[in-house]
Amino acid sequence: MKLVRKAYKFRMYPNQKQKVFIAKTIGCSRFVFNHFLGQWNDTYKQTGKGLTYNSCSAELPKLKKEFVWLKEVDSIALQSTLKNLADSFTRFFKKQTSAPRFKCKKNRVQSYTTKETNENIAIVGNKIKLPKLGLVRFAKSREVKGRILNATVRRNPSGKYFVSVLAEVEVKPLEKTGASVGVDLGITDFAILSDGRKVDNNKFTAEMEQRLKREQRKLSRRALNAKKNGVDLFEAKNYQKQKRKVARLHERVANQRDDFLNKLSTAIIKNHDCVCIEDLNAKGMLRNHKLAKSISDVSWSSFVTKLTYKAKWYGRAVIKVGRWYPSSQTCSTCGHKGGKKSLDVRMWICQMCHTHHDRDINASVNILTEGLRLQALA
Repeated sequence: MKLVRKAYKFRMYPNQKQKVFIAKTIGCSRFVFNHFLGQWNDTYKQTGKGLTYNSCSAELPKLKKEFVWLKEVDSIALQSTLKNLADSFTRFFKKQTSAPRFKCKKNRVQSYTTKETNENIAIVGNKIKLPKLGLVRFAKSREVKGRILNATVRRNPSGKYFVSVLAEVEVKPLEKTGASVGVDLGITDFAILSDGRKVDNNKFTAEMEQRLKREQRKLSRRALNAKKNGVDLFEAKNYQKQKRKVARLHERVANQRDDFLNKLSTAIIKNHDCVCIEDLNAKGMLRNHKLAKSISDVSWSSFVTKLTYKAKWYGRAVIKVGRWYPSSQTCSTCGHKGGKKSLDVRMWICQMCHTHHDRDINASVNILTEGLRLQALA
């Protein structure tokens, strides 16, 4: 058994008073983040050194005295905001992310995080107890196991509210299967396995594309009408109503895609001890304007991330093969490397052993062979 951190996401149904409190907490958290980010940047320009979480935390009580309305919301949420700011700078100096930016109320992500202390976060029947928010009704789709660490309350652009509960859970490694698989990711077929199976790409965005275009055109027209009438977009009710409608469509596509990726990654991890996959440069490939839309829709990076953390949970291995490995150009039967083949070549015959290859299945077999070789060297 091993302890892992697992997030449980549920939809919440706060009443009107609770919605107002959530909006206040998000606003206060944003204010604190921006205030200390400004101080951090100024200090760095003057001294060449930034602030620390402890120094910012010590200044927070003074800020509350100056702005009394900060005392109305959850104090732990404000402390968590400072922790997030410090973590952002740590990742920035490690060159993992870009520099922290000021938050805006127009951002898509509107959330705050609060930590569990003295059972201030708990599940009570079909309600969840949150600090200062009290009991909030939520869709309890499954039981929260383990020790609760924190909870993140989020308001989506669609107007829906969600809570993500992070818990420390004991996970039992899966029994060994003795099986290994190579996975080649594609666009026409989402995943091609070395055993010959092909997983269809559902193209969730493409299926919703016509409806999205129609609703987005309506949104543009309502924005133009509001500007002609001199009405601010935040005050334009028709525009805001249509904006939520478009956001709900995008949310539905994202949910469908996430459900598909979760089910596929779980099935692969359960049935194989070792998963070999190509280390794709998805960010670089998105620069190809002809393929960017299709690559974005299939979410390769998200799939690899899910495979990786589930493998750690359940005692499996994920081996990444270098992106420059010629998996599509090498014969999986004799190892002969032919010339570079364009993307429209889906079938080919090896010049040396005359084996007829399906391009994608051949690539997945080569990825498996190379992955097992790298695992043996490690």
